[in-house]
Amino acid sequence: MKKGEFGVLQDNFLEVYDKFKLEFFRRIFELVREREGSLTAMEAFSIEIIHALNEPTIGRFAEFLNISQSNATYKVNSLIKKGYLKKQNSDTDRREYHLVLSEKYYNYTDIMRSYVKTVLGRIENSFSPEETELFSNMLMRISAEMMPEAGSFE
Repeated sequence: MKKGEFGVLQDNFLEVYDKFKLEFFRRIFELVREREGSLTAMEAFSIEIIHALNEPTIGRFAEFLNISQSNATYKVNSLIKKGYLKKQNSDTDRREYHLVLSEKYYNYTDIMRSYVKTVLGRIENSFSPEETELFSNMLMRISAEMMPEAGSFE
């Protein structure tokens, strides 16, 4: 798809989205250098999905990715072994457990999310409080109302 093919709004949105993706990928590759305990790129994506799903069960994680339960279990066990994830028994059903992110994950994610913080700081410094609040409200509405395919992460 060439720039200008679908209009200015789409071009502008895709440019911002692509810049976030590229910076995300750059940081993932900086973090996943080949060393013991390092995340592979696929594991980095998996842990981000688990974070977004907010302590899912393995079944929920597998369902979201449309993969088998055994494939999901393999990915989860690797993340547990590397110290990024823990299993926590459900309060309601002791046979079920939830995937809980570890302190090691939060150390990793601070590095990953620093670019978002940088860009948001620049937005707050460049736009009025009213414009920033409008932008925030637009993002909430886009997430809540205009992206049903992505599901709810709560």
